[in-house]
Amino acid sequence: MRLMPIAALALTLAVGAPAAARFATAQDAAPPAAAPQITAPQVAPAPAKETALPRDRKQLETVDGDMPAPRIVDERTARIAEALHAKEYEKAETLLLQAAEANPQSAEVLRVLGGVFLVRGKPLNAAVALKKAEAIAPLDERSRFTLVMAYLGIGHRDWARPELAKLAEAAPASALYAYWTGRLDYDDQQFAAAAKGFEHAVELEPGFAKAHDNLGLCYEALGRFDEAQRSWEEATRLNREQGTKSPWPPLNLGLMMTRLDRLDAAEARFREAISADPGFAPAHYQLGLVLEKTGRTKDAVRELEESARLDPASTEAQYALARVYRRAGDAPKADRALQRFEELKKAKDQKTGRSSR
Repeated sequence: MRLMPIAALALTLAVGAPAAARFATAQDAAPPAAAPQITAPQVAPAPAKETALPRDRKQLETVDGDMPAPRIVDERTARIAEALHAKEYEKAETLLLQAAEANPQSAEVLRVLGGVFLVRGKPLNAAVALKKAEAIAPLDERSRFTLVMAYLGIGHRDWARPELAKLAEAAPASALYAYWTGRLDYDDQQFAAAAKGFEHAVELEPGFAKAHDNLGLCYEALGRFDEAQRSWEEATRLNREQGTKSPWPPLNLGLMMTRLDRLDAAEARFREAISADPGFAPAHYQLGLVLEKTGRTKDAVRELEESARLDPASTEAQYALARVYRRAGDAPKADRALQRFEELKKAKDQKTGRSSR
């Protein structure tokens, strides 16, 4: 018996098999004759970390903010407009699926449905809906960018890149598209090309903090450490001025300082990251490692315990705790932390094994 893909099953439960079937196959999401087919489609999970599918301010403005509704022509589209305005995306999805069932040749409904799918963490469904819309009528700029994000969400940078190139060519003054071009190059480890993309983004929009942050990553990869430091300091300054308080730029700078064995500078940056976001587990973890290296075991234990509390699934924090507990002479706590590390690692290995089958 052949099992229904997760995407199809979820939609079937919500609206019935006929509507679900139209948004369940990755083949429908692919560019025509441009890429290999996906044989076992799955809906990608919601991004767990920034590098999976970054949800930065500028992306949210483009994809989420004031999402356009189909033209109000009947009671259903009026209800769709109300749901979108209230950001009730689950309700909007149900109504849009019903509208797509009733009007399968409505590119407008399919474009909006694609945006809702993406916001709800269903990038495969989003890509399918948008490609079906494009087969009926050309995509507008916003919908094409949503398609780029959907392709990234299902792990197809190769499909996303030509769509992003179309956007960049049509809007050469857009810092957003320069930024995402840099992101794709960085993910492909083309650091020099990525740096050019981020440099172009900050030329177009000097206040684009995330572009400065990612530029720092490129400069570090290229061994241009002074330039990396300046980029991260600028990103930190901009975040502070803009009220964003992102911990990522000082964390990235602290990591570079650690690798350069400048532990005093690294400690200051990790504390700055914690000040920006006290609940940011990676900063507590990295600070704990620096404190351990500088012989402040008691302080290291405190930071590592906080990191483990904030991120109970972290194997790294438990392993480090086992080490510093033993160094502090607390064998029972060390044994418990090591046991917890082994339990977490086994669970992660089993999960990875299941997902690869």
